[in-house]
Amino acid sequence: MPFSSPKRRIETDVMKLLMSDYEVTLVNDNMQEFYVRFDGPSDTPFQDGLWKIHVELPDQYPYKSPSIGFVNRIFHPNIDELSGSVCLDVINQTWSPMFDMVNIIEVFLPQLLRYPNPTDPLNCHAAGLFSRDQKAYDAKVKEYVAKYASKAALDMQDDDDEEVEMSSVGSFDSDDEPAGAMEV
Repeated sequence: MPFSSPKRRIETDVMKLLMSDYEVTLVNDNMQEFYVRFDGPSDTPFQDGLWKIHVELPDQYPYKSPSIGFVNRIFHPNIDELSGSVCLDVINQTWSPMFDMVNIIEVFLPQLLRYPNPTDPLNCHAAGLFSRDQKAYDAKVKEYVAKYASKAALDMQDDDDEEVEMSSVGSFDSDDEPAGAMEV
């Protein structure tokens, strides 16, 4: 059974996410770029964290996999700490049009957090610690959760992001000339 057009599938998947319990924020009302917040899986060192991911859906979605990255810093063998890039076979190599965005948020990402793969690391420090000393790894994850994945930390980061966006629009002084404009 063939799928409908990619545009329609994008709309369907994003609408399912918007109607779910997840906090979804579209970028410039664009259904192909958005942020999703989700809770860390229970019974893991990530459980008290509130995670924010950035999602971009390619024009060829669902035939081509989405681009997904963590916005807040996370200590995990398969997630690059600075860029937030995710190394997940289901998203990268074995993607299927049968999967949808709700699957990714509800199943794939929690499974990734729950069962790290230290043999295919993006963060070698996390992979090494996970393999050598599980207690130290769990403690480091909890430290990152407290520092970067609390609701307060994420809200503060969102405020900082908004200020950067606002400041890039430009400011005007009392004479209604753009700041930094030179008189001729």
